[in-house]
Amino acid sequence: MRASLADQPGATSLAIALGANLPGPAGSPIHTLVAVRPQLEALVQQGWPGRHGPLVFHWSPLFTTAPVGGPADQPPYGNAVLVVEAVAEPAVAHAQELLQALHQLEQHHGRERRERWGPRSLDLDLLWWGDLQLSTPSLALPHPLWPQRGFVLAPLLAIERRRGWPIRCPQPVGFVEAAGPTPLATLAAAWRRASGMALPQPLPPPEGWPC
Repeated sequence: MRASLADQPGATSLAIALGANLPGPAGSPIHTLVAVRPQLEALVQQGWPGRHGPLVFHWSPLFTTAPVGGPADQPPYGNAVLVVEAVAEPAVAHAQELLQALHQLEQHHGRERRERWGPRSLDLDLLWWGDLQLSTPSLALPHPLWPQRGFVLAPLLAIERRRGWPIRCPQPVGFVEAAGPTPLATLAAAWRRASGMALPQPLPPPEGWPC
C-alpha cells in the first residue's frame, strides 16, 4: 500500500479530531482514545462509500492540552487527530451519516451533552471531508474553528512532518496569505501570534497507540 494517495486523481482526505477529559467506560481519557482508535477506523471503513482502492489512515501522536471555552475548572484534555486518504468523493448524505455514527460512538464511551464546551468522556469532531461545504445546525464543513485550535493544529502538523508532504486541508475562510491549500505551518504560526502560546508537544506513545 502506498504511504499517501495525495497525488492520485480523485484523491481526497477526511479529518476527525478526538478529545476527552473525563474518565469513561474504558478508563482515563488517554485510555478512552486508545480504545476508540480501532473502533473509529472500522467506522470510517464502513462509512466511506464509492471509494476506489484502500483507505490510508494517518494517526497523530497523543497530546495533553488546556480546555478552550466552557467551565474554567474542567480538567485538561487528551487530544489526537485522524486523517484518512482515499480515492473517492463523498456526498453530503455520507457526511451526515458519519456524524450520526460519531455521536453513537461518543455515547458508547459515556458522552453526555449537558453544556457547550463542557467536560466530556469523548468528543469526535468532523473537521473536513474532501471539498464538501455544508452549514446546518448540526454540522458545518469544513469545521469553522479548526484553524484556530492549537489542539488540532499540533496533531495535524505532527502527521504532516511524519509523512513528509502536505496534508490536503481546506482553505480557511478569510485566510488570504496564500493561494490554494494553506500550509499548516503558516496556520500554526498565525495561531501562535494570535494566542501568544506555543503549540502543545506530543506525549510518549502509550501501549496500543501507533505513534
